Amino acid sequence: MPGPVVVIFLAVVLIAMALVYAFSSRTQPITERLGNLWRHSAQYEPALEERRQRLITWILFGMARLLPTSGLSSDTARLLTRAGYRKPEAATALRGATVILPVIFVGGTLLTGFYRLNPVVILFAAAVLGFVLPDLWLAGRARRRQGNLRLALPDALDLLVICVEAGLGLDQSLLYVSQELRIAHPDLCDEFDLVNAEVHVGKSRTEALRSLAERSGVEDIKVLVATLIQTERFGTSVAQALRIHSDDLRIKRRQRAEEMAAKTTVKMLLPLVFCIFPALFVVILGPAVITLIRDFGVLQK
Repeated sequence: MPGPVVVIFLAVVLIAMALVYAFSSRTQPITERLGNLWRHSAQYEPALEERRQRLITWILFGMARLLPTSGLSSDTARLLTRAGYRKPEAATALRGATVILPVIFVGGTLLTGFYRLNPVVILFAAAVLGFVLPDLWLAGRARRRQGNLRLALPDALDLLVICVEAGLGLDQSLLYVSQELRIAHPDLCDEFDLVNAEVHVGKSRTEALRSLAERSGVEDIKVLVATLIQTERFGTSVAQALRIHSDDLRIKRRQRAEEMAAKTTVKMLLPLVFCIFPALFVVILGPAVITLIRDFGVLQK
């Protein structure tokens, strides 16, 4: 048959071309053309990305002007801060999204004809979903970032204890931790950098730490801030307090892992009942049901 022969021939040709390209010098015309094409597209990729972001920002800012300029609520502003968006443009973009998403969802239901099932309910639900979706996304982003901060805190405290015991001050230790853990835990390092920046501009360390606890909203960080403030106020050992707090955080993290492991049996109940058990019943009882139907059909005849 010619089909397998053609496939084998094409595979051999492709493998030979790949070997020639891999072991040949980069001075061949094809290699130079491919390299120039790749470099050309790589040069224009940041420009296209910047232009796309500028267009999206212009659309969101234009839609935000349709809303009254009363500003965001305190809860929304707090969620923006806890999600890591501290620039004023983030609030404007969020307000623009609350305007444009209902229009998109309602237009999508009108174009697809899905509204014909129940026009009033479906159009109203699409508008409400588009209006609520940015807040839901922001709340989820804030929870995810708080989870990252909670997971990163024990590792940061271990390194912080080492730095303090080595003779560094608390500010220098926070700076060193933010530099060393930048790749593994960028969110927590950003918070530590902001604390150092607030201290350098003239804010007291106590106020900077309290701002950290307020921005993060994580209970473990609040306890750490309270511990550091009490240590600085009463003059006790910072290293010993941090070590004790680090041990407590590791115990809490192990307990959270055990709690999540214990919840897996309950969470697996619904997939087992609705997804796995029906397939098992079909495989196990299917032949018996077919045999019974066939036998009763013969008897009725």
